[in-house]
Amino acid sequence: MTVRSRSISWQQLMKEIRQKMQGWLQYYGIGKLKTFIQQLDTWLRSRIRQLIWKRWKKVKTRIRQLMKMGMTVEQAKTNANTNANTRKGYWRTAHSKTMKYTYTNEKLERLGLINLSKTLQLIQNT
Repeated sequence: MTVRSRSISWQQLMKEIRQKMQGWLQYYGIGKLKTFIQQLDTWLRSRIRQLIWKRWKKVKTRIRQLMKMGMTVEQAKTNANTNANTRKGYWRTAHSKTMKYTYTNEKLERLGLINLSKTLQLIQNT
């Protein structure tokens, strides 16, 4: 579902992920899955950050998008860990401080990504 070369809109991708994860949690939610769900949630958020970075193909686009998310021009260009012109891989960039700072968990939830831990708690409490 999160193949990097898949070209669908963010809304459609988030809808598919939400549907799949809610169904999966409904089915397996009666088990003791807290640790596994937290690990899966962390992986899924990293994967989404990786997809975001991949879709910003050009350096100019990366700088512009990082600035939209609250960084200055200098920070976007010269951040030691991840700058817009990095040659590091997408997965490594997704784990960088820059991507974690600009795309926090709350911002990803606003984009439509499901919070698996909260959803599991809601399912197990009802």
